Amino acid sequence: MEHITKSQLKLVRSLQQKKFRDELGLFVAEGEKCVSELAKAFELEYLIVEDGLTSHSAAVSLLTAQRSEIEQMSGLRTPQGVIGVFRKREASNLQTFKPSNDLTLALDSVQDPGNLGTIIRTCDWFGVHDIVCSLDTADCYNPKVVQATMGALARVRLHYVDLPKWLNDQVNEKMVNGQMVNIYGTLLDGEDMYKSLSAQRSIIVMGNEGNGISPAVRQLVTHPIRIPSYPPDAETSESLNVSIATAIVLAEFRRNSFAG
Repeated sequence: MEHITKSQLKLVRSLQQKKFRDELGLFVAEGEKCVSELAKAFELEYLIVEDGLTSHSAAVSLLTAQRSEIEQMSGLRTPQGVIGVFRKREASNLQTFKPSNDLTLALDSVQDPGNLGTIIRTCDWFGVHDIVCSLDTADCYNPKVVQATMGALARVRLHYVDLPKWLNDQVNEKMVNGQMVNIYGTLLDGEDMYKSLSAQRSIIVMGNEGNGISPAVRQLVTHPIRIPSYPPDAETSESLNVSIATAIVLAEFRRNSFAG
């Protein structure tokens, strides 16, 4: 067991920035639970533990650090004393990528890291293994996203694409194969979700926190839906947080799948 060097400390700190994550192909996670979950699916380059803490891992370079050094590397207000440096997955080949099950989530410019992390964790809970993201959606390897997933990133793959083009390709492919694809989009003027969701293979699109679904994506939505407030005529908030809305839609889709 070696003590962390200044160059290693500098490397870990640099991973708070996307340009260095992209250059080095690495990302960082914190906390024993999150690190242990991610180690099931990602290559762990370094495991850094605070002096005085113990680790059960012997498969990677194990480094120790003083509390002050952990605080320099951590992105948390209260560092947990365990930091993992992981190698990123290779980008998916979009020429051969196919959604892995009956339901795929698409995110159109979801930019808040906390929202994205919560959405990934929610997808993990509801058995959604693929999220297709517009190119301006938050980076899934952002430390705030990684922490919010609580390890769910190990089981949910994110694919960054030209979203309008990808959706259009899905529609065209289904037409060639003689199968319709349902593209649901959450819109304020959509149909009541509880009356329109089906158990068929579907793509659900969730939009930007402030602007919703972009015009280019909206024209590809085949089934506009909305989550009705209760009671219908009551004065209420203008909209729901996108991560909460995603959870509600996925729960209803899974209820319909089970009922079917």
